[in-house]
Amino acid sequence: MKRVKAKLILKDGSEYVGYSFGYHGSSSGEVVFNTAMNGYPESLTDPSYRGQILVATYPLIGNYGVPNKISDGNIIKYWESDRIQISGLVVTEYSETYSHWNANKSLSEWLIEHKVPAISGIDTRALTKKIREHGCMLGKIVIDNDVEWIDPNKQNLVEQVSIKQKTIYGSGKYKIALVDCGVKNNILRCLLNRDTTIIRVPYDYDFTTEKYDGLFISNGPGDPKMNTKTIEHLEKAMQQNIPIMGICLGNQLLALAAGANTYKLPYGHRSHNQPVILKGTNRCYITSQNHGFAVDTSTLSDNWEILFENANDGTCEGIKHKTKPVFAVQFHPEASGGPNDTEFLFDNFVKMIETSK
Repeated sequence: MKRVKAKLILKDGSEYVGYSFGYHGSSSGEVVFNTAMNGYPESLTDPSYRGQILVATYPLIGNYGVPNKISDGNIIKYWESDRIQISGLVVTEYSETYSHWNANKSLSEWLIEHKVPAISGIDTRALTKKIREHGCMLGKIVIDNDVEWIDPNKQNLVEQVSIKQKTIYGSGKYKIALVDCGVKNNILRCLLNRDTTIIRVPYDYDFTTEKYDGLFISNGPGDPKMNTKTIEHLEKAMQQNIPIMGICLGNQLLALAAGANTYKLPYGHRSHNQPVILKGTNRCYITSQNHGFAVDTSTLSDNWEILFENANDGTCEGIKHKTKPVFAVQFHPEASGGPNDTEFLFDNFVKMIETSK
């Protein structure tokens, strides 16, 4: 394979020179890092990464290839959406040779197929330290020609990844209205495994017109404040007594609908090893996370309480209404990839529905 030189250029003018192993085209986005040791097929297809250039801190990427696009019913089995969502990938060393029972192609082939550029030979340790010190910043992977700077935080990224029309999954006992802000496929699986019927609707759909037993607000990319229609519909839904659960962006949207504020974190939480503490206890859970914004707990009204708190930086990892069956978490209890220590939260949600009926 002919080695083609590539550059990662940051908005502050710093440059990192390496070699292309993905699509031979240039792209721009927000440069973020993920400290997970594995799970790149799941991460790359996670809609929460839309518009971002992902830096993998684990030094060797690609050694187990990529699973084929296989549907389990009408949900893709091994991916978290139907395509690669990132704008670019940055690694230290790319493994051209791969081996795994479920591998169908190499990571390079997959990236080329989806027209996503990737660069290897970068000191991702130094790059990550820079982001830790200065915060996430815009960047460009330049291979064949230069491109304009694109700030994904100024785009409605949720609109780009949300489903376009209402879709029904399953035929279980409990009807769940799922607001798709960029939902991961494993959230659908976790709900369907608990005797539910999912009514998946677009992010700006007026779900209050539907009949459902529980409401679910999904994960997704970008600034939560851009989703004004979703927030407006949530405000109306929370006036009722129907159980509500949110994950990641869903946590932020619920907070905004409750009158609280959100803010951008310096470099976000993107890993499979984030420790969160259940408030009021000494119980700590290890969680999978992927978010760049957080809830400002000082702006929560007296009707709400903190459910989980990050053990590293004290940021909000979940909120809960004091009297209504409403809660949300900032992390990913569905994992994929990462630990599934907190998958029991889906059970809690279904129990809330059973109790409310």
